[in-house]
Amino acid sequence: MKDKDKEVGKLIKEEERRQKDTINLIASENFVSQNGREAIGSVFCNKYSEGYPGKRYYAGNEVVDTLEQLTQNRALKLYKLSPKKWGVNVQALSGAAANFWAYFALVPLGEKIMGQELSHGGHLTHGAPVSHTSKIWTWVHYPVDSSTHRFEYDAIMELAKKEKPRLIVAGASAYSRIIDFKKFRKIADTVGAYLMVDMAHIAGLIAGGIHPSPFPYADIVTTTTHKTLRGTRGALILFKKEFEKEINKSVFPAGQGGPHDHQTAAIAVALNEAMRPSFKIYVRQIVQNAKALAGFLKAKGYAIITGGTDNHLFLIDVTKKGMSGNDAQNLLEHAGITVNKNGIPYDTRKPMDPSGIRIGTPAVTTRGMREKEMRAISEMIDDILMERIRPEIMKARVKKFVKKFPTP
Repeated sequence: MKDKDKEVGKLIKEEERRQKDTINLIASENFVSQNGREAIGSVFCNKYSEGYPGKRYYAGNEVVDTLEQLTQNRALKLYKLSPKKWGVNVQALSGAAANFWAYFALVPLGEKIMGQELSHGGHLTHGAPVSHTSKIWTWVHYPVDSSTHRFEYDAIMELAKKEKPRLIVAGASAYSRIIDFKKFRKIADTVGAYLMVDMAHIAGLIAGGIHPSPFPYADIVTTTTHKTLRGTRGALILFKKEFEKEINKSVFPAGQGGPHDHQTAAIAVALNEAMRPSFKIYVRQIVQNAKALAGFLKAKGYAIITGGTDNHLFLIDVTKKGMSGNDAQNLLEHAGITVNKNGIPYDTRKPMDPSGIRIGTPAVTTRGMREKEMRAISEMIDDILMERIRPEIMKARVKKFVKKFPTP
């Protein structure tokens, strides 16, 4: 192709090289398939499609209509949902947007929503003080237990009875244990609240049958399409049919304009890939790898929050090793291992320099790594954090190590 943008092309090559040469342990990242990347870069990026199938504000949308309906059907099929009882909106541009539009659909401005405390594993859009959600609605937050760092459902029930929220949000961005959606449904029913589940992190695990499904209990379920679902960035809002009109209006025209049709195409690809038998094997290995890596690090004296994991991620309190989460993140990055600094429950340190790091296994599992490699990675992490090996030497070792595990 003539007139290539050499500057951007150079950066793409640099990023490709960085991804190939590092061990990616960021829980919210993964590698998209070649088919997914081709879809996101397809001619669908040329189209503008305000509205919904059969009700567009622009001409030339007959193919887009078919694409959007295909994506909707695949989402319902993946999660074994009856189209008579459930609907899905595939237009939300991100997980944060999906949550906003769901709140706007169900909860009048200023009324009360209950969600998980951000510093205890929740998400920014679950009413964190720095999020617009905290300024639009009144929030009350449930913590995890101060000793086990797990949900104490009886305490959540008592808090709900006291606060009487209109909506309860279940779902986390840094919680390593199985979430009991049945208990959350009981809490919601007791106080007459809607139950919304944000399954962004565990959507792939649910699709693969590794984590219990929220659909028998939730009124609305939101999710991103990357992370464990292994698609390109995007979002879904799945809802009981009775909320279809409110949700669709909240997304368009109230929330955003035309959807990103190329994103819809890529989501359709990811949903199809997640229905393959190989995907169940993949998500099972994600969890096995997370359990193994947490176990190996625990054996080396690292303080694993909740003592282990049931899913794809876990938190480590690195202050027990004499450093902050920011220190640990930077040391590991210089050695070619990427994690993210993260607050831990009841953290006394600031968010930009917290006590912990978060580790996840979706991306390394996509590259074909298994328990044996988790042992090797635990040793690399320990050698760097304990400063037994200089980062530049470890970086060369990491580069050699990952060559055996190609990226898609």
